[in-house]
Amino acid sequence: MTSRSISRSETEAIQNERRLLLALSSITTLLTLVLTVTASQLPLFDTSPQVLLPTPPHFSLRHILASAVLRWDAFHFARIAKDGYVYENEWAFLPGVAWVMRGVAGLPRLVGLLPAENALEWEDVLLGGLLASAVSIWSVLAMYDLTLLHFRSRSIALLASLLSLLPSSPVTLRLAGYTETFFTFLSYHGMLYCARRQWLRATCCFALASILRSNGILLCGFVAWGLVIEPLFEHRSIHPSRVLYAAVLCTVAISPFIYYQYHAYTLFCLGSGSPALWCNSVPPSIYTYVQARYWNVGFLRYWTLQQLPNFLLGAPPLALLFVFTLHYTRSALIPHLLTFAFPSSPSSSLRQKPSLFLPQSIAPHAIHALILSALLLFASHTQIVLRTAASMPLTYWAAAWLLVEHPRLGRWWVGWSVVWGAASCVLWAVFLPPA
Repeated sequence: MTSRSISRSETEAIQNERRLLLALSSITTLLTLVLTVTASQLPLFDTSPQVLLPTPPHFSLRHILASAVLRWDAFHFARIAKDGYVYENEWAFLPGVAWVMRGVAGLPRLVGLLPAENALEWEDVLLGGLLASAVSIWSVLAMYDLTLLHFRSRSIALLASLLSLLPSSPVTLRLAGYTETFFTFLSYHGMLYCARRQWLRATCCFALASILRSNGILLCGFVAWGLVIEPLFEHRSIHPSRVLYAAVLCTVAISPFIYYQYHAYTLFCLGSGSPALWCNSVPPSIYTYVQARYWNVGFLRYWTLQQLPNFLLGAPPLALLFVFTLHYTRSALIPHLLTFAFPSSPSSSLRQKPSLFLPQSIAPHAIHALILSALLLFASHTQIVLRTAASMPLTYWAAAWLLVEHPRLGRWWVGWSVVWGAASCVLWAVFLPPA
């Protein structure tokens, strides 16, 4: 068999696997929708959705779908999409999701299906978020392509991508019009562009991500790693122009989040007769102020006995991330750093037991996951790792590592993912924690 025919067959196999993943992603999204909508008909722990969306006298699929996703942060996103920022606490939510909800909800008016003067209602923006969340179906393809580039193994790429179809918060990733849907999609594609060395495209993805979630500013580290750190490891020198280019791209990547802070500063500090309390802080950030005041976010603030159940809920993904990132750091990253620092040292030539899951190219993913996991554990509402873990491909590389090298633990992870994923849909639908 010629190399050309092998290449063609390999390409066909990859396309077949991508089609399979896209079909399975569509099916899991549909199953999540059916389970969530069905469970939403049960009695609610909090009846706020019924106050804002009273049950109509006749059957309405539109009402059923909208009311099923009106939970937790969806109240804030939908209100911002309808009316803009009205209350101070709403500044804890970056505007990206609200813009998407409003944009999709406004399409029927834009194309003339509805009168342009009709004001957006709660159902409009909630369904806008629900429809836009369909973009999550395609995230699995970026996951597959990214894994294939890093690991050079179709079997690992397929396994990790299949595991990504079992997120720990299916509703927020696939249905609710939350940040996770769009942030994960943009993160995966930005990381994929970095792996392909398409830095401008990666920067655009990361810039959009940074107006969805504050931790989006950490993503510029992938650009800095690829343009500065990795070449420095390879060539032991770096041209100043590359450092400047990386600095410019990183500035662009974080600029939406910075502008968001600046806009708030002009409103509350420069355009007000009585400046807000946070205006004299260094730096003057409304985001950190609102997170601390209204959500009690800060170093070790969440470490109370009352929050122990939330720590337990977030323990599985946090444990997986910490175990794998520390394993990677000890087995791959530190030896690589020692080889760079002491190239002629006898210890630098020592080789660890070979593993398919320790490629040097995923070093920035391990560092990023370790930093974000530490922030979630020590300075955040820890249970939100259930939502944010999906935005890190390393979560599913770690799960694949468990299945291959520690099968018993890997099977436990898969079982937990299936059971907890289904349970979380029901808990969400009846308005029970975790948020």
